[in-house]
Amino acid sequence: MRQIMLDTETTGLNAKSGDRIIEIGCVELINRQLTGNNFHVYINPERDSELGALEVHGLTTEFLSDKPKFAEIAEDFLSYVKDAEIIIHNAPFDLGFLDAELERLSFSAFRSHVDSITDTLVTARSMFPGKRNSLDALCDRLDISNSHRTLHGALLDAALLAEVYLAMTRGQDSLSMDIDMSQEGGEAGQDAVLQMAEIIVLPASEDEIAAHEMILDGLDKQVKGICVWRRV
Repeated sequence: MRQIMLDTETTGLNAKSGDRIIEIGCVELINRQLTGNNFHVYINPERDSELGALEVHGLTTEFLSDKPKFAEIAEDFLSYVKDAEIIIHNAPFDLGFLDAELERLSFSAFRSHVDSITDTLVTARSMFPGKRNSLDALCDRLDISNSHRTLHGALLDAALLAEVYLAMTRGQDSLSMDIDMSQEGGEAGQDAVLQMAEIIVLPASEDEIAAHEMILDGLDKQVKGICVWRRV
């Protein structure tokens, strides 16, 4: 079973008034396991973000100016999500923007390209009636750490949604696995720890670090000070 957690960032709140998508983030699960086959792209919306939206995502017009337009990434994006179950928190918002972008290119509605769409906000409201059910609120309720989330980002939010979804649908609070080291035959537990420790870390190259610093310099210039990414 292929499932994709999807989130977008936008220039504002109303796709019908011309607001555009500026970031798409997708995290893939197959048989409820993270695969690492994610999809992430920044998009040039060809317009400025509203001030309120900019304060949420921090993606400036200058930063987005050299990014691809939606038309340039549309086919790759649709190929990635094809025939998968798409899981979105507050799906009508993201679907409204996706459908507006696809309509501009004479594509059919987003729903026609995928197997199904699940709205975790609907699920959360049925599980926790009368309570706040934002992604942040669900992370707090389900003991999922989001302390590293100072600004909204589509890929980060999609990854958090994966944890929230798994926790809500099978009572699992984390993607990690607890190992009982006190069990008889502790060597098996030790082997499991060693296997979990065999994580491949790919450090950023010098070129990637330099490119990142250039982006931060641009953000510093935009806010006329130190951007939030350098304060963290």
